[in-house]
Amino acid sequence: MPELSHRRRVLVLAICCMSLLIVSLDNTVLNVALPSMQKELHASVAGLQWTIDAYTLVLASLLMLAGSTADRIGRRRVFQAGLVLFTLGSLLCSLAPNLESLIAFRMVQAVGGSMLNPVAMSIITNTFTAPRERARAIGVWGGVVRISMAAGPLVGGLLVDSVGWRSIFWINLPIGIAALILTWRYVPESRAPKPRRPDPVGQLLVIGVLGALTYAIIEAPSAGLTSPLIVSFAAVAVLSLAGLLLYEPRRAEPLIDLRFFRSAPFSGATVIAICAFAALGGFLFLNTLYLQNVRGLSALHAGLYMLPMAAMTFLCAPLSGRLVGSRGPRLSLLVAGAAMTASGVLFAAFDAEATTALMFTGYVLFGLGFGMVNAPITNTAVSGMPRSQAGVAAAVASTSRQIGQTLGVAVIGAVLAGGTVGAVASASYETGFMEASRPAWWIITACGLCVLLVGALTSGAWARESALRTAKRLEPAGAGGGTSPDALDRRSAQRSAGTGPDA
Repeated sequence: MPELSHRRRVLVLAICCMSLLIVSLDNTVLNVALPSMQKELHASVAGLQWTIDAYTLVLASLLMLAGSTADRIGRRRVFQAGLVLFTLGSLLCSLAPNLESLIAFRMVQAVGGSMLNPVAMSIITNTFTAPRERARAIGVWGGVVRISMAAGPLVGGLLVDSVGWRSIFWINLPIGIAALILTWRYVPESRAPKPRRPDPVGQLLVIGVLGALTYAIIEAPSAGLTSPLIVSFAAVAVLSLAGLLLYEPRRAEPLIDLRFFRSAPFSGATVIAICAFAALGGFLFLNTLYLQNVRGLSALHAGLYMLPMAAMTFLCAPLSGRLVGSRGPRLSLLVAGAAMTASGVLFAAFDAEATTALMFTGYVLFGLGFGMVNAPITNTAVSGMPRSQAGVAAAVASTSRQIGQTLGVAVIGAVLAGGTVGAVASASYETGFMEASRPAWWIITACGLCVLLVGALTSGAWARESALRTAKRLEPAGAGGGTSPDALDRRSAQRSAGTGPDA
């Protein structure tokens, strides 16, 4: 990539942040609009699940493929293709005549979205070559995610109440078109010197695992656990997973290098990412339906009610990054797990929804926990990894986040749907919803407890030693410049906070 002026580099960063904004904002805005979509499109709980999971499922399946393809054929080219598809998908979603069309168009959005965030990060790291500049740029990048988290419920609520749920997709159009024009004009093309070879079989097996498992979970309440359809999809998921475990170790450049999981911090980061984002997906799904369908709040007021959670996430994320950079990931993970567990217990055992003050306490605790967990996920994923593998490890962590959100909405929604079939028929909707949601809140509590326990287990001295041993196995013969796990702990956390000397 040619050397760019400071002004041009800042413009490239702004363009990449524009793409991140529309992708990040899309999910938080969509959650607030779910009840309005449900009424207009006559959607069941499973239908609402698919409007979210169709997006996150495709995103999780294609993130690593998009990154490696961009390294091979050109990052700007793939980034532009992603902007076109995401913008087109947003337009189609806003025009969707029925639920089935909306779900299909959400998948088009997701194909485009998979080409944006990982490729934009590659563009940033190749544009900002000086360590300090790169760290500041990634700090700005992380700030955009926090802004979208805080602004999403308010923006979504305002649009839904004033214009209608279709307008939440319109906001992507001007930003996407502007980003596309600016990318064509100002972002230089770049490729990796040694791109990874494609792994089509591995990619198909990943899609088989995630797609079949998600379908089986979402459709089980209506079809029945023992129905031939559900059993068939569950079998496809199991066979695809078995194929992945047998096939990937035989490839020189696998889509997922299973040796990574010999590192306790990496395995822990994967589990923590899945659990934390499953809790987030379930938390947003339950609260959006409760606030609007049970309490009768408007979309805007529902967004305002959830602002304490979003605000705590916004405030705690940079604090967590700095804390991990100075003291390692352990404390942040323990605080995150304890806060998310406490929040889940308030809703599961004490019916926090019934009391506004207690509900807000649960929101604050969940926002605190989720804000503290994100920085150590990336940190522990790359802990001890050689530089040549750190990018792939971080990509797996990003994929795990999307898998977690997909499974969270699928499982929590399935539990809610299964409970409301009988509960709502025999009681008022409010009582039936709260009874049906109690098992779902216990699942969210279990996710928080898993973050706490796995975080404690995989952030100690023995875990760092396992990361060091794994790094030695992964380092190519004759390669030097290994970096200790503690040094990478500090550097990756500082990158997450945007304060570190290295990126």
